[in-house]
Amino acid sequence: MKKDKISEIIKLLKKEYPEAKTELKFENPFQLLIATILSAQTTDNLVNKVTEKLFKKYKSPQDFVKAGVENLMEDIKSVNFYRNKAKNIVKMCEKIIKEYNGNVPQSLEELVKLPGVARKTANVVLSQAFGKAEGIVVDTHVRRVSQRLGLTENQDSEKVEQDLMNLLPKKEWISFPFRLILHGRRVCKAKNPDCENCILKKLCPSYKK
Repeated sequence: MKKDKISEIIKLLKKEYPEAKTELKFENPFQLLIATILSAQTTDNLVNKVTEKLFKKYKSPQDFVKAGVENLMEDIKSVNFYRNKAKNIVKMCEKIIKEYNGNVPQSLEELVKLPGVARKTANVVLSQAFGKAEGIVVDTHVRRVSQRLGLTENQDSEKVEQDLMNLLPKKEWISFPFRLILHGRRVCKAKNPDCENCILKKLCPSYKK
């Protein structure tokens, strides 16, 4: 049942959101890594405002380490959990200087060992900066919309990711979650989802006429 439904969902979402990618602004993998760490429980719009100044000030991992935690806190204080994020970013920069010659590693296994980097962040960086599909990005929108569509019954992000990996063809792993994110932001909202105007309503077990 789910396998039949998923191809129809993919087709409808592709038509509705042909250009699906992260809304975070970046020029290289390192910038995306920083931006994605900052984006946890903070909107992409706010992160883009912060990084616009941040990336002019700090160009490399060395710059962030030299600045130190206190200065970085000041620069990112408008994002949620800025204290923790500043500490993690400085530690992460130290680690990639020491172990990866200042370059962002290109595997999920290596990325999740970096301070402040969980699977979601690693998947965003791999898919959006390197075009690699080792997993599927699962944020609050992806989890919520997947549950409503009956694609998963799990609450835990890693289990939701596993369910989606089992359902989706691998060639859809990169773009599908970003289509779900756009759909979650615009239509299938946490509160008051616009079910009547949803392109997926005929396929959605949560749709109530």
